[in-house]
Amino acid sequence: MAYATVEDLESRWRPLDSDERARADVLLGDVAVLIDEAAPLPVPPAEPSQHDLSLRRLISCAAVKRAMAVSAATVGVSSEQHGTGPFQDSWNYANPMGDLYLLAPEIKRLRGDGRQQAATIPMYRTAGG
Repeated sequence: MAYATVEDLESRWRPLDSDERARADVLLGDVAVLIDEAAPLPVPPAEPSQHDLSLRRLISCAAVKRAMAVSAATVGVSSEQHGTGPFQDSWNYANPMGDLYLLAPEIKRLRGDGRQQAATIPMYRTAGG
């Protein structure tokens, strides 16, 4: 189950052609697997909050955008340098293979690291426990 739709991605990035839409649909499903592995939702009967679902949609779109931002002409190229006379131009690509991945800050947000939480710890044993 994907957390975002192709329309969500387009509204956060740019319009996609039919081939890109098909690829985005697959990648949105794939990134949902990565998100669920990094930060599983609570099992029923607890329903995920609207905040959790919105965060998963936002991070899904960001990850798919990173993967799709690589052009076919530059796949596998990690850096590029051009020179003409005294002028030099150099590029380093952030995701040369177009990999689908989650950033460490995204995983922290998904897991709720840094959010205030409260809990109790029993300091005694109960009967039978």
